[in-house]
Formats: sequence, structure tokens, C-alpha cells
Amino acid sequence: MKKIRDKQLKTIFGILSFVLLATLLFKLTTVPGGMILSGLFLGGMMIIGIVIGCLVLSGILIPLFKKISFLTLFFISVSISFLVFHYQFYSPTLRITVPNDYKGEINLVLSNVDKNILEVDSNGIGYLTEWTFNKTYTRPIVKQKDGKNLDKNLVGFNPSTFFGVSIGGGNSIKSLSFEIVPDSVLGQKQYYSADWTKYVNKKLVLLKDPSKGIESNEATVEINPE
Repeated sequence: MKKIRDKQLKTIFGILSFVLLATLLFKLTTVPGGMILSGLFLGGMMIIGIVIGCLVLSGILIPLFKKISFLTLFFISVSISFLVFHYQFYSPTLRITVPNDYKGEINLVLSNVDKNILEVDSNGIGYLTEWTFNKTYTRPIVKQKDGKNLDKNLVGFNPSTFFGVSIGGGNSIKSLSFEIVPDSVLGQKQYYSADWTKYVNKKLVLLKDPSKGIESNEATVEINPE
């Protein structure tokens, strides 16, 4: 009876671990990398580290779970680790609405709102909750108010990273940004330089220290998943 139970657990978690591995590898193809290394390569190295760690952990736990085989413990620990890894790399796909015929930079501001404001104004500004801001890195779905899909007009920060993120102090206005370009320059970054921060609703900006004023932004860099 004990052997049957162990065999069942081994089969269930063995299948689960391989399914999670396959879906992780697929997800890593969309994850931004770092420097010259792709997200798939970096994520693959982390997966190897997880597998090695689970092998060691299973060896440590085997004396405590004598009724369960080493391989079953390994599959259970790998499944749990891969589930955590999946959550770490989860990114919501934002559905953004822009004014008809809008062309320019889109800035989604780190905000104190409870719900994302994804219908951007005439200056291309929307507002994100802190959780959404920290988790988002995948290409969004962008449509005009009339329903026209603008996917072909979107230009990201660089070929491997879609969103740029403005950086600065704890009280600076931070945003995730990308561009919507005209049909005549599809795929070409235009580097729109208007000072969009003066159009931000300052009451909605998330500040580390609300008692102090808003600081200036320092730069815009690529965004990587946390």
C-alpha cells in the first residue's frame, strides 16, 4: 500500500514538474534579458540552479520521510520551486486605450491608485498600481477608442525589452514607457522629447515620503522582471 501511494505521488508530481518546466521555458522566451544575455539563457541558468538545489534538499529530507522515495521528494520539491518561479516571472498583459490618432510616447505612472487607469489621456499618460508597475514587462494590447488595434505601431525600449522605466529618487515620477509611431516609420523609435511629467496628476503619484515634494527623474532604462 505504501509503495502504491509513493508511486502515485511520483507519477503526479513527476508529470507536474515536467509540465511546469515546459511552460517556464516558453515563458522565458518573452522575459527581458540583461546586457547581451537573453532572458531564456538567464532563466535557464536559474532553472539548473533550482534542480541542483532540489537534489540537495531531497537528499537532506530523505531520512525524515522514510516512507517516500528520493525521486518522489525530488519531484515534489521541483514542482513547488517551479510554481514559485512561475509567479516570480508572471506579468499581466495590459489592455491600454488611447485617443484616436494618438502618436507619441505612452507613460504609465507608478501611482497610489487602487485600480489601474489604462485609458490614457491626450498626453499619453496612464496610472498603474504599485503591484502592476513592478510585475509588468510583457508587450501590452493597445487600441484606440474607436477599437483600432495599434500593435504594428508600437515601438519598445529596445529589441529585447519592451518597456523603458524612468528612474530617480523615492519621490520622483516613475513610469513604464513605450512609443506609438505613425505608419510611415513603423518599427523606428522616434525619441519623443516632450516633458510629459508636467501633465501628470501629482495627487496620483506614489511617493516614498509624502511629506516631501516630487523629485526630478534621472533617466530611462530597460525594465527587467523582479
